[in-house]
Amino acid sequence: MAGQTFAQRILGAKAGRPVRPGEVVDVPVDVALTHEVLGPPTFAMFEELGVPVWDPDKVFVTIDHFVPAATAAQANNNRVTEEIVRRHGITHTAFYDGPSHQTLAESGMVAPGMVVVGTDSHTCTAGALGAFATGIGSTEMVGVLATGRIWFRVPEAGLVELTGRLRPGTSAKDIVLHLLGGLGVAGCRYESIEYGGPGLRELPMDERIVLANMAVELGAKVGLLETDGRTADFLSSAPRTEYRVESDAPYIRRIAIDLSELEPMCAKPHSVDNVAPVREVAGKVPIHQAFIGSCTGGRLSDYRVAADVLEGHRVHDGVRLIVTPASKVVYRQMLLEGLVERLSAAGAMVMAPSCGPCAGLQGGVLADGENVISASNRNFVGRMGNPGANVYLASPATVAASAVTGTITDPRDMM
Repeated sequence: MAGQTFAQRILGAKAGRPVRPGEVVDVPVDVALTHEVLGPPTFAMFEELGVPVWDPDKVFVTIDHFVPAATAAQANNNRVTEEIVRRHGITHTAFYDGPSHQTLAESGMVAPGMVVVGTDSHTCTAGALGAFATGIGSTEMVGVLATGRIWFRVPEAGLVELTGRLRPGTSAKDIVLHLLGGLGVAGCRYESIEYGGPGLRELPMDERIVLANMAVELGAKVGLLETDGRTADFLSSAPRTEYRVESDAPYIRRIAIDLSELEPMCAKPHSVDNVAPVREVAGKVPIHQAFIGSCTGGRLSDYRVAADVLEGHRVHDGVRLIVTPASKVVYRQMLLEGLVERLSAAGAMVMAPSCGPCAGLQGGVLADGENVISASNRNFVGRMGNPGANVYLASPATVAASAVTGTITDPRDMM
């Protein structure tokens, strides 16, 4: 029998038969995610049906964008979200605990081979744990809440095979930006972008999560990663199912990346695929704000490298460095390791675990004409709250180095 892609194997197992790319399948859902932004309107439509939630134990609801609430409208919305979960008997929640994609990964609800859907495009983050995870619309979620099922067209798949090891100053964010520069924002439209190879197996889970998280920026339906012992260790109680690349699977493209040859990358305004090596931008763009956080760049390894870059330095007088940990779990470990003290001593503002400035809904909104360098995932016009500002995307190391110099800087010059 010919090999299969990860997407084929997962959807085929759920459908109970072998499936082919392009085929439409109806499958059961293992986890349904929503948050306070789209949760209330979704449940308002769902409640018009007059039926119970198919399985409240498989629903995960978070409050992560309006944290802490900045307006009365946000506070009222958060209260509505809290009332929803009580009304429907939903017990798996992460209220004020950090971005939903990180808290879901930490929750123990996700395991390899599952189907996960959420009313947020970065639900694909769970693909780092071997789950077929993707964002859906509110009306689709109404159907899921009522029936516990959803249909998909089995996506075609592209393989990214990683070899070598990342050098100091580079990270998974640079891998994704490198791909975006070559493929573009629609380069993998409705595809499963699948990562494998010995280079991937060298990456810790913090870095793997970034690869899955930004699959949607490439236009992909899902981002799926090989699973191994590190995946199982992260999940602790999850079944030790392993997904490895089958060499004869029908991949429509194969991309090889030698991680040892990768350099720091930067996405310039106003598109994630407007990518250049940091060295080409270095010293040319003054920075007013720097942000290390969100579901893309707010994990423990991100703050360890940022603290190392900042060691012995101070944030530039003209720069605001904002840090929002990706979860309370991350924040507590930062406290234990002294990272909060190190970052604060260098001049960073360490805020509550939340989506923070990333979506422009809470904290860190920019003034007209200001430039921000961010470890988050999007830089289109208005993404961080002001359409008159400019958002540059880079790795946490590059963000930290730039915060010190006041201009976009290659972190290798400070490491």
